[in-house]
Amino acid sequence: MDVIALVGPSGTGKSHRALVVAQKHHADAIIDDGILIKGGKILAGHSAKKEKNRIMAVRRAIFILPGHAEEVEAAIQKAKPHRILVLGTSENMVQKITKALHLPPIQQIIHIEDIATKAEMAKARYYRLKQGKHIIPVPTIELKPHFSGFLVDPIQSLFKRSRTKRRRLGEKSIVRPVFSYYGKLSIEDTAIQAIVREVLEQETAIRKVNHIHVEHIFQGDEDMGLRIHASAALGYGAHIPTLIRRGQQNVRDKVEYMTGMVVHEVDIMVNTLFVEA
Repeated sequence: MDVIALVGPSGTGKSHRALVVAQKHHADAIIDDGILIKGGKILAGHSAKKEKNRIMAVRRAIFILPGHAEEVEAAIQKAKPHRILVLGTSENMVQKITKALHLPPIQQIIHIEDIATKAEMAKARYYRLKQGKHIIPVPTIELKPHFSGFLVDPIQSLFKRSRTKRRRLGEKSIVRPVFSYYGKLSIEDTAIQAIVREVLEQETAIRKVNHIHVEHIFQGDEDMGLRIHASAALGYGAHIPTLIRRGQQNVRDKVEYMTGMVVHEVDIMVNTLFVEA
């Protein structure tokens, strides 16, 4: 089984082009926003677009909610797709998804900028931001059990094969998630710092957290994730490399789970050692 990925900022038309990209690259399954799609049907998973807030939607999309990854992984093993197309907002995100689902390494990453013009991406972003419209690459009839009350209308996707013939690639549907009506969500750095401090101070060997800095990684106007820098004072006697690695992993897991933001890097610097009298 091969894995390829389609990457681009939120609202730039990835789901709209998923079927075309999948056909062009001979992928017979798609993972998009928490669901496994094969043959125009949802085989497993729960769509992030049904979540009631953006934080839960991100958690759902990267398969960190309890039981979600296991359900989709079992369906993949049963369906045995030849090639899977994974959609995500960044390379880091698609890598997280493949790791959560225990998929093989990604062989090829396709960027939305390589298959869509700036005008097309701007139009997709307008419909996302101004009208709250999201696309799922499955027929409307397949979505009804999952999206009762959220469906807008189906889109029939027909693409020219030649001047005289048209070949049907599949159907897509438009939905309006509940969270699309709530406006923009922002999380203050102080809230993230508080999470980091709480996580680190749970380690008994860490006597004091001296400084925490949160750095945002931007791609244009899109916030692609965080780098977190912290300094701490340790009690003498702890194995520092083991302690720091555990602290880094715990900070990453807790910040991503509580905020829905992707953490690219966690740096912890030990600047003091306390020695008991």
